[in-house]
This record gives sequence, structure tokens and C-alpha cells, in this order.
Amino acid sequence: MKGYIQIYTGNGKGKTTAAFGLALRAVGAGKKVYFAQFVKGQVYSEVKAVFNYLPTISIKQFGLECFIVKSPTQADIDIARQGFKEVSGIILSGTYDVVILDEANIALYYNLFSVDELIQLLKKKPEQTEIIITGRYAPQELIDMADLVTEMKEVKHYYTQGVEARIGIEC
Repeated sequence: MKGYIQIYTGNGKGKTTAAFGLALRAVGAGKKVYFAQFVKGQVYSEVKAVFNYLPTISIKQFGLECFIVKSPTQADIDIARQGFKEVSGIILSGTYDVVILDEANIALYYNLFSVDELIQLLKKKPEQTEIIITGRYAPQELIDMADLVTEMKEVKHYYTQGVEARIGIEC
């Protein structure tokens, strides 16, 4: 089966959630899934769920404990570069049927690695490997290359009324 390149982007909620849903579906179909989270280093509820209940999903974070607020530190850059190198090897190995690059668009936005590097990697991916890339600010070059692009659009959100992220719902 041919693997495609999918992008989930936009300012609305649900990009990572959609990627986890696809991972769950893939595992249910007997596929091997690797889930790389860039820029994220906190152990969110979905990460706990994978560790505790879905050991067939390999998951690794390439971010620090706090999300980048203004500009990345050298530590942010280093861990993202390390992650990109590791994920490159994983994709090229063909070991996994589905590889998810969560928040890779944010990593690109902050220049933690380059769009050209990612595009060159995607051009070399094994034919059968499905790649999912999430995060706001997907660059046009990546959108042009992708086979499927979904934009999550915020229509209304309770954050604007001061509601903090809730455990088990947003984090």
C-alpha cells in the first residue's frame, strides 16, 4: 500500500489529537507507528496513555519541559536537531508503517531545522511509509508537497474566556 504525506495545520485545536487518532487506527490495523513530538517535553495525558496502554506505539519527545515562548534557546535547537537526525534514520529504515512528526511545523517556524531538510527527507521516504506532520504555520513548500492537508480553524474557543488547559481534555 502506498504511503502518503499528510499535514494537519492551522490555529484551531485538534492537530495532535487527530494524529493520535490516526495512530490508534493504524495500530488497530496491525501497523507499526512511531510518534515523534518536536518542541514538546512535558508528559501530557496522551503520552501517558501510550506508555501505559499502547506499547506498540513508539513515542519520543524532542523538546524541553516548557514550550518555546519567544525565541528558541540553544538547548531547544540542539534537542530538535537530535530529534530530526533520529527521525530521519527511522523514516529511511522503513521499519515503521506510520511516522508522525508532531509539531514539526512549529519546529520549522522557529528554524530548529529547515524546510529544505525536511523536504529532502520526505523525498527519500520508503514508498509504503505514511507520514503525518502537525503544527501551526505549515510552510507553503511543505503544503505543496503533501498529498493531504487539513487546516484546523478556530471558530470559537473557551480559552478566550480564560479557561485554562484541562487535564484529560487539552493536556
